[in-house]
Amino acid sequence: MDYETIGAEDFGASLRGIGLNLLVRDVATQIAFLETVFDMKPFQPTADFAIMTYGEQVFQIHADGTYHSNPLLGLLPENPPRGGGIEIRLYDTDPEAACAKAEAAGGSVLQEPMDKPHGLREAYILCENGYAWVPSRVK
Repeated sequence: MDYETIGAEDFGASLRGIGLNLLVRDVATQIAFLETVFDMKPFQPTADFAIMTYGEQVFQIHADGTYHSNPLLGLLPENPPRGGGIEIRLYDTDPEAACAKAEAAGGSVLQEPMDKPHGLREAYILCENGYAWVPSRVK
């Protein structure tokens, strides 16, 4: 699929399974973080929206203002963390490499890379919007 040229209606119709959409204060800042730390790719970025890919996975970023009539907007906290209770797991990302880039990109390392009993080496990184990103690799 060509994410650079697909229209909104066709993009929406193409989505299947479970989708992820992150509400953020500043779309450009979030894109820069995801590109720098996790090598993600943005498509059709604007001040209000971007399609993001991580490998073959696709998700969306929307600015808070785009949710002006959505019931979720009133539930957003004024201060981070926004994403308390959710982990966005990135199973194909080197945790050491991601942590090395995170702070310079505006993130905070909550937990340095470590081997876990479930067979993965992983770290916890918070982005400026308070979402927990968990880069992971098989030990």
